[in-house]
Amino acid sequence: MPDYIPSADAAFDSWQEVFVAYVVANAVDLGVNALVAATLSTAQTGWSGSLSAHTAAQANAQSIRQLKDDARTDFESSIRGLVAQIQANPAVVDAQREAMGITVADGTPSAAVPPSTRPLMTVDTSQRLRHVIAFVDEATPTRKAKPAGVMGAEIWVKIGDPPPVDPNELSFLAVDTRTPYTADFGGADGGKNAHYMLRWVNTRGEKGPWSETASATIGA
Repeated sequence: MPDYIPSADAAFDSWQEVFVAYVVANAVDLGVNALVAATLSTAQTGWSGSLSAHTAAQANAQSIRQLKDDARTDFESSIRGLVAQIQANPAVVDAQREAMGITVADGTPSAAVPPSTRPLMTVDTSQRLRHVIAFVDEATPTRKAKPAGVMGAEIWVKIGDPPPVDPNELSFLAVDTRTPYTADFGGADGGKNAHYMLRWVNTRGEKGPWSETASATIGA
């Protein structure tokens, strides 16, 4: 059963005014001793004074906090401007940066890791004797960006059926650093099927896993 006394201060304050006023005005009918009614009125006065002091303190604290936040914003702006000037000074060394607690550039490049994801590809066959191969990463299929540390995609192909069951059946076409890749064919290949497999290669030459095979007919 819910409590009849509201929990929030504002709601309680409104409720108690009605309650105390009614009890004091109807003490005899309610069987309330006059001393008890007077004690209730005294407690009400103490509550009202405390609430007013609390409300004023909250407003003052909010104002002081805003002053503090504004002062920090101005202070940080001054610091960042000075740090930018210091960082641009070629005479400043890393030991001095560490002593000030500001950013020290990492002079050691992160080592590339072997690719762990696969390219996804689509093959556009709308032009005669030409395939346009678009590729994205399976982890980010809505973006053209390559995985971190990847130089490009190795593109391999087998012309003619059946589709390859092993990468050893493929012939190397290219390493393409930016999608899409255009593959042009001679007239003798017109009407044949081309079967493509791709894999990522990083800046250290390490290879990732093979993609699924994508097959498309070379338009004659």
